Amino acid sequence: MRKLIAFALILGFVLSALPAGAQDTVDITLMGWSSSTAENDALMAMVDAFMEANPDINVDVQLVPEYDTTIQAAFASGDPPNVFYVDSSKLPDWAEAGVLAPGNDLIEDQDDIYPSLVDAFTYNGDFYCPPKDFSVMALQYNKDMFDAAGLDYPTPDWTWDDLRAAAEALTGEDEEGNQVLGLVTPPNFERWLPFLYQAGGSVLNEDWTEVTLDSDEAREALEFYVNLVLDGYAGPPSMVDAGWGGEAFGQGRVAMAMEGNWVIQYLLDQFPDLNWGVSELPTHPDGTRATMVFTVCYGVAAENQHPDESWRLVNFLTGREGAMMVAEAGFGVMPARMSAADAWLEARGEEFEPFVAGAEYAHKWQFPVGFGDVFDTFNADLQQAFLGDLLPEDVILDTVEVAEEVLAR
Repeated sequence: MRKLIAFALILGFVLSALPAGAQDTVDITLMGWSSSTAENDALMAMVDAFMEANPDINVDVQLVPEYDTTIQAAFASGDPPNVFYVDSSKLPDWAEAGVLAPGNDLIEDQDDIYPSLVDAFTYNGDFYCPPKDFSVMALQYNKDMFDAAGLDYPTPDWTWDDLRAAAEALTGEDEEGNQVLGLVTPPNFERWLPFLYQAGGSVLNEDWTEVTLDSDEAREALEFYVNLVLDGYAGPPSMVDAGWGGEAFGQGRVAMAMEGNWVIQYLLDQFPDLNWGVSELPTHPDGTRATMVFTVCYGVAAENQHPDESWRLVNFLTGREGAMMVAEAGFGVMPARMSAADAWLEARGEEFEPFVAGAEYAHKWQFPVGFGDVFDTFNADLQQAFLGDLLPEDVILDTVEVAEEVLAR
């Protein structure tokens, strides 16, 4: 008995000497997809800082290939990761499936997050998850080509008319006789959407119960986009032997491109000698601005044994401290908090301010469940319109028909 008492006393002394939380550490999992080595390392540094500040929580970071397949399998198994990446385009699907826990008041310091990003992760009135970072579309231009053509560089007050005039003046051939286009126009729904929104059009009504694409505004926007190609001043990346707009621009086969801030590091790494600049997307002739925002949040699983610890991690990664770590790392993606914008520009370069400005008037990339059929129809028809085989009117009517079928389902 005396030995048992002595052992108990010793054990109690040892336990009392352990650091706070060392006796009952909670393990949670964070799952996402892999980015560049530098961005992966930056995420690990943020998680390490969180664990240092929260010694009672251990975070297992899993950056997996084939993310969509892996996360869907985890949902189906009933054992999803505690925290996981959610692309804004996936939010409606996963919210409807009940796999996401609504954040709402659990999300800290919401007034500092760009309103367009709050909107991107709000569904049926619930703010589900705070964004980890974001990208917006802007206009990239080749300064040497503009100089050679005697053109002034694009400015924020450029309109569609200015874009078309510059594209016409910049179209021609390079020194090797290769075709050079004034503007690259990918045949993708999301690349055309800024023009639709600038014209005052929409795809759906606010509550997603009615297709609104069959409109004069949509026709105006699509005719402008298609006519740039038919008139010979623009074209898809394939027309200049490129896989995407950033590559066509970097290779000097187009004078202007409309990509997001993901293009920054790509151009700096792959085309370090390229002399280029960035401006906000041109406006509609009436001055209306619009661009697209692409963003990812940290979602918390609805089926979750450790919800409190999960939200502590999410709020750390997306809070002011986490946003400053994203900003100071200087990657292409931008921190989702307005308070960190200046720090990102200081690290990345003041010349990239047009990307930050776009956050104020950006539209979210988000549509109802099953809308992939709509995108496929539009994209296929748009390629035919670029060839002159379909009219913009035909593209719109075909897309509307499929969109109405999706809503009916």
